[in-house]
Amino acid sequence: MKKLYVTAFTIAMAMLNGQIIIGDAIGTAPAGQKTSVLLEFAAGQNKGIVLPYLRTMPIAPAEGTIALDASNATDARVKYFNGTWMDLSGQNGDVTSSLSIQPSLTQVTETIGAKAIIGSDATAAEGILVLESSSKAMLLPTVEDVQNVINPAPGMMVYVNKAGAKRLAVFNGTRWSFWKATL
Repeated sequence: MKKLYVTAFTIAMAMLNGQIIIGDAIGTAPAGQKTSVLLEFAAGQNKGIVLPYLRTMPIAPAEGTIALDASNATDARVKYFNGTWMDLSGQNGDVTSSLSIQPSLTQVTETIGAKAIIGSDATAAEGILVLESSSKAMLLPTVEDVQNVINPAPGMMVYVNKAGAKRLAVFNGTRWSFWKATL
């Protein structure tokens, strides 16, 4: 009976904090920083988060949208929207073979407005997965080296946490591109 109360309390606290950890119950954020995290991933998995492959880029999505621009399969690039589409890849990627295994609009019927929302009951933002918070962020999956990621998928994003090389890495289907903050 005590175990049932502990489980119920744990679930209630998770719902109250609105945090989700994918892959384990610990995640990568230090214990004292958990309250600033909305979505995080298990450590040591050598896996990343894969962005949607867009064959047609939306003209005016919500700011903060990130996707793999696959409108030209031999010139694919990871992009984010901040009022205009910005290129994160900096180089072309070929996703021709990957697109052949992705569903097309003729293969699936998309339910208008269908989305998963984390952090709120509702959102006006369009997207498959919407993280909605004014005070919490997402922690990307962390790897020590992109070479440890076996067969990365186009559109994959990871955070490289390696001494002297901490940075965001995106895979465009052909190459990894790295973003490092400059001070």
